[in-house]
Amino acid sequence: MKKIALFPGSFDPITVAHIDILKRALPLFDEVVVGIGLNNTKQGFISNAKKEEMLQLVFQHEPKIKVATYEGLTVEYCKQIGAQYMIRGIRSASDFEYEKAIADMNRSIADNIETVFLTCLPQYTSVAS
Repeated sequence: MKKIALFPGSFDPITVAHIDILKRALPLFDEVVVGIGLNNTKQGFISNAKKEEMLQLVFQHEPKIKVATYEGLTVEYCKQIGAQYMIRGIRSASDFEYEKAIADMNRSIADNIETVFLTCLPQYTSVAS
């Protein structure tokens, strides 16, 4: 079975920390979908079309990465694309607390989707989109 992971986010904009997490996640999975979550209640800095274009450009030479946009619950999108894993980047202890709460909620909705936490490299801990 193909190991598919979703790396969800707003990517507003994509940062060197996002790229670092993705590059380090690649050896773990057969395919990684970079999912741009659409949230109509938030006004983004960059248009969704531009985000998708930028991500496609950054990863144009990486066949294991696909870029997509989605709406709704992230865990439901995982089910839709057959992702068994969700990748989340952690910069600090407070990030971990926040992400763990979300991972626990996702697990209660779909216990077959595992959240994988990758810590940010020290030089990127202050970088946020």
